Amino acid sequence: MRDAFQGELDHLRNGLVEMTQLVGFAMARATNALLEADLALAESVISHDKAIDQRRDELEEKACDLLVRQQPVVATDLRTVITSLQMTADIERMGDLALHVAKVARMRYPASAVPPEMVALLMEMGHLAQRIVTKAGSVVASRDVSAALELEASDDEMDHLHARMFRTLMSPDWPHGIQTAVDLSQLARFYERYADHAVSVARRVVYLVTGEWPVSTSD
Repeated sequence: MRDAFQGELDHLRNGLVEMTQLVGFAMARATNALLEADLALAESVISHDKAIDQRRDELEEKACDLLVRQQPVVATDLRTVITSLQMTADIERMGDLALHVAKVARMRYPASAVPPEMVALLMEMGHLAQRIVTKAGSVVASRDVSAALELEASDDEMDHLHARMFRTLMSPDWPHGIQTAVDLSQLARFYERYADHAVSVARRVVYLVTGEWPVSTSD
């Protein structure tokens, strides 16, 4: 009985790792669609968001089923199920943010939403988002508390890039008008929030393992 229950908990963990891979792939393709003004790729990201939502629904149903059937009384088991439910919401939201990036690319097509001098910064944000989601997936799989705590440093990097974007947009020399500035400010926010949700996943892993919430270095 215990082995079967542990197997179901492992299934939850594997599903969460799979979700991080799905949202990582979504953000990578959304970033490419944005920077290359690729309408077909943007549409692909938008249509495939349903697969992420479906995986979330499956995992939530599995977690709720475990709560009802198994009624876990061991604290670590209960934390695993409840925390898994919370992590599915965080990861699904990351998929939504990739979806928003793709929608900006689609909205501005056939033009590019990103002026040439801003491509490098958006590309850096996209690459950092990929590193962050990969780390988050690894943390979920390994339940490595030290690695989970280190993820906030990568989030700080994204915050710095976010701030760089706003300094550029607020410059009196900004030459591309209000609409482009609004697009870029939204895009920067999407990447910044994507990283925030990955950090939230990592912090939940720390709680799952230790039973205590980590103190944020940015608090």
